This record gives sequence, C-alpha cells and structure tokens, in this order.
Amino acid sequence: MRQVEVEQKLGRAAFADGPRLLADIGATHARFALQTGPGEYQAVRVLQCDDYTGIVPLLRSYLADHPDINLNHGALALANPVHGDYIRMTNRDWQFSTDEVRRELGLHTLLVVNDFTALAMAIPGLKPTDLMQVGGGAPAANSVIGVLGPGTGLGCSGVIPTVDGFVTLGSEGGHNNFAPADEREYAILQYAWQTWSHVSNERLISGPGMEIIYRALARRNGLHVRDLTSQQIISGALKDKDALCIEVLECFSAMLGGAAANLAVTLGSFGGIFIGGGIVPRMGDWFRTSPFRARFEAKGRFSSYLAEIPTYVITTPNPAFYGVATILSEHLRGRSGANTLMERVQTLLRELTPAEQRVAQLVLEQPRLVLNEPIADIARLAEVSQPTVIRFCRSLGFTGLADFKLKFASSLTGAIPVRHSQVRISDSTHDLSAKVVDNTVSAILKFRDQLDVRAIDRAIALVAKAKKVEFYAMGNSRVVGLDGQHKFFRFRIPTASYGDSHLLSLAAELLQPGDVVIAISNSGRLPELLEAVDTARAAGADVIAITTSQSPLAKKASVCLAVDHSEDSTTFLSMISRILQLLLIDILTVGISLDEQNKSLVLEGKGAANGQRLQISHLDS
Repeated sequence: MRQVEVEQKLGRAAFADGPRLLADIGATHARFALQTGPGEYQAVRVLQCDDYTGIVPLLRSYLADHPDINLNHGALALANPVHGDYIRMTNRDWQFSTDEVRRELGLHTLLVVNDFTALAMAIPGLKPTDLMQVGGGAPAANSVIGVLGPGTGLGCSGVIPTVDGFVTLGSEGGHNNFAPADEREYAILQYAWQTWSHVSNERLISGPGMEIIYRALARRNGLHVRDLTSQQIISGALKDKDALCIEVLECFSAMLGGAAANLAVTLGSFGGIFIGGGIVPRMGDWFRTSPFRARFEAKGRFSSYLAEIPTYVITTPNPAFYGVATILSEHLRGRSGANTLMERVQTLLRELTPAEQRVAQLVLEQPRLVLNEPIADIARLAEVSQPTVIRFCRSLGFTGLADFKLKFASSLTGAIPVRHSQVRISDSTHDLSAKVVDNTVSAILKFRDQLDVRAIDRAIALVAKAKKVEFYAMGNSRVVGLDGQHKFFRFRIPTASYGDSHLLSLAAELLQPGDVVIAISNSGRLPELLEAVDTARAAGADVIAITTSQSPLAKKASVCLAVDHSEDSTTFLSMISRILQLLLIDILTVGISLDEQNKSLVLEGKGAANGQRLQISHLDS
C-alpha cells in the first residue's frame, strides 16, 4: 500500500517534465529521492555502496523500484572531487563518464557535483528548525558562510553571496595539515604518524579518525581495549558513560572546533559556520556543551572576532538533497535564476529617468506583454517615445530591445522560451528578424532537451553498416532528403533521394536486407510514403523515420528520430520543422564520421603531408 501511495504522489508531479532523480552518494551510503516539485521529495531510500560494483548498478537498483516513472533530469552529489566528465572515486574503486551514465539511463540531463558543494548550496534555504546553534554569535546579512562536515571523510566548502544568488566553493580543505592544540592532541598526532607521514584534518576529524583517536588515547592511558566503530564510541559515551569514550568525544569536538575556527578566519565567515556530515548529529544535545565552541573561540588575539560568528549543526535529514536540487534547477532554468532581471529592473528603478521609469513599470507589471509586443506598442502603452524604450534597454546594459527581450525571456522562464511570437504587420524589420530568430532558437533548445539519444545511437549503427541508403521525402521535406544524400555520399555509401510518389514504391521494391531508408515527413501521414515504407520493410530493409513521434510513419519505422515541433504544414510553409530535420541529418552525419570504419572517409587527401583536412566542421582537428 505504501508503494502504491508513493507512485500516486509521483504521478502528480509538479514539474511539467516529470520527477527529477536526486542522489547523495558517499563512501558508505547512497541516499536517493525523486523530487516531484519545489521542496517535494518522495521515495527516499538509502543503499549500501558496498553492495554494488559501480555507479550504474547502484542507480539502476534504485530506479528498479520505479519502472513506470519517466525521468528526464537527474543530479548526483558525490563525495569526491568533480572535474570534467570523467570521475575516478577516491574512496571506492569506481570510475565513470558522466555523459555515458546519462546515456545509459536515458536522461536528458545528468549533473554530478561535489557533495559539500551541494550541502553548501542547501544552507541558504535551511530554516531555524533545521539547525541547532552551538554557542553565541549572530549571522551577518549577505556574508560568507563556511561549511564543515565530518563523516567518512571531512568535507569542506563555503557559500559566497552575489547579486545573482550564491556561489559555492569546490574545496578540499579537509586535507589541510592537522595542527594539535595541546599535549594530548600531539600524542594522537604522533600515534597517527606511525602510519602516515602526512596527517590531515580528515585523518582524525572524521568517522575513521574518531576510531584512531580512541586507539591513541587508550594507549596513552595504558588501557587494553577492543576496537570500536565511531558509532559504538558515541553510544559508549552518551549511553554507557564510558570514560574513554567520553574523552574521545571531547577530544574530537575540540579538534573540530579548531578546524572550524581556521575555516572561519580563512573565509571571513560572518554568515556562520555550519556543521554537516553524519557524525556530529548523532551526538545530539551533548554537542552543545562539548569543548567545540570553547576551542572555536580560543584564537588568541582573534577570540573576539570568532565570538561574533555563530556556529550551527545541521540537523535536518538529507540536507544535500536541497542543495543538489537547487543546482539542478538553476542549471535547467539558466544560471541567472528565474527573476534576476526583474529584480535588476526593480533595483535600478530610482536611477532611471521619469520616462524610463514608465517603461520599467510596464516591464514589472506586464512582463509577458513587453516580451511579445513590438517597440511601437510598448512605447504607446508606457506613454513614451520609441527612443525612450531603447534608452531604457541600454540603461540596463543591453544593446537594444531585441537583446533585452532575449535575456528577459531567459530570466522569466529559465531558458529561452519555447513560444511562437507572431510577426505583426506593424513590426519593424528589426523586430520581425528578432522574432524569427527567437522562435527558431527556442525550438532548437527544446528539441535538444528532448533528443532520444538511444534512438540516435541505433540510427547511426544502421547507417554506418548500410549497403545502401535511400532518402524518401516529399514536399517541404524534400530539401532535407537532398541534404542527407549530399552528406552521406561523401562517406562512399551508395545513396539516392526520391521525392516522386510513383518512384518511391518502385525504389522500395528493389531494396534488400542491409539497405536503409530514411523517410522524412512533417506529418508522417502521407499515404504514398507509408506505402513505400511498408514495401521497404517487406523487402528486409530498415527504416529510419524523421517525423513526429506519434505518427503512423513513426510506428512503421525501425527507428524514429522524433521532431515534435507543432507547425501546421498543411496551411503554412514549414520553417522550424525543416531546421530540426536538417539538424538530425547533421547529428547522424557527425555520428557516422566517428564510427571506426568511416574514420578514413572523414579526411580528404592521402596523408597529413598532402594537406589532409577534416570534412566535418564539428570534429576536432
């Protein structure tokens, strides 16, 4: 019953493109959730990393519980430095390419970020009920925040406020050298030196580090004890009142206080220091009276400096979900954020001339109207001249109205909007040009996010090994077929293009197994084309359809490369759909050129000495 309820909640996702996969993957545990809307997290589950051989089996295990959920976007917080596409984990024998994992899972978007970068991004959105303050101090507004978290390792980051929101630091500060503050801590450092020549904060201020402190203090105190895990040490101190375990927690807390103080003075963290990770929250209220805060403020001449900085323990479960969800959301809507430009207009309002202020008020009160109306109507509605509208745009740093509209649309929707701005008779050449370009760019970006990469892979594989490729396209799509014929012929693949309804069926009858037909149609419903495709399939040929995904042509094809842009080609000339079809031809062309057996055909000339050059402009020379 519980699983049914979860699936029902997921079915009512607030995001138009479905739930988003979130994960916080540490060295020991991997926590998963499906975000169904802003602040809504469902199907939370914790898996043991030791049970899996790699990142893909781990992800597939979680997703196996939700086979009917259509996922388009995902983001992973990883306890590992993240630089570029290829990731080699330091705490596990796992390595992977982010893009290969994305393709494997069939996602449009997959982000991988450092786990403490995600935790840092979560902090600005935390509520007082999500935190436990330790000691005094109060956060200063718009100030830097420091983040420290002992778990399997010691995570470290910072949050810097900007006019656009927040920037997080991808830091590995946990690997700073450990600095003992008294004779007892020096004895612990000497114990650690027996194993490592370099002892970082992470070696001691972490779960495994707590276990090292326990063994070191036992030796120092002349005690013979069995090894305990960090969880057993915490339990021994708080429940059993074991003297050695209590000493370990006191020593650990003091060390953490010293590391937190170093971070605070390094960053100038007057927004506060926040303690995350899995170790400290287990100590509960005991941590309030631990040596942590006293050591934090014990900074000699800078004691008063640190006394003003508050320190908090993050007590809410799975806080990294909030941060990684925020990072994914900002990525999907554009880094500038949803309302940044609106806020900028509001901020600069008083600095504008009275006439420009009237334009600004129109922007703030009726943003969609400003987005879609020509300059003459904007000027009329604001009761200003057209040059005043241009001056308003330039006061905000834009070159003119078209530039302002493009950035304004991105600020409102998070990306260049997918919409059709109708060209009006009154539009200037400048406005009609901007609308045509904007409409096309918008459609291309939506098309990019909806690409079915698995279908593209299958199509590339079919064409790469084809004995013969024939393009079947009629009407407006004929030019796309001719473009494909011209490009594929350069790969020495026997290629033909047919656009006559009578010739389509005749050509299809001559096909054999191993041949490929690429059928292109906006509607996917032309009877002559459908008949020719049936004939080709009956002859044993494969059919790649470039058409709308729900059309009869798509259902008859071996592979469908979907173009689902709404355009009434029966009434109007096809414009944007044709561009998207041409893009698919280009994608196939580049994909074929990367195929091993076609590499030599991508080059003109017989060698580098003879002026060998690439034929494909997208390829790196």
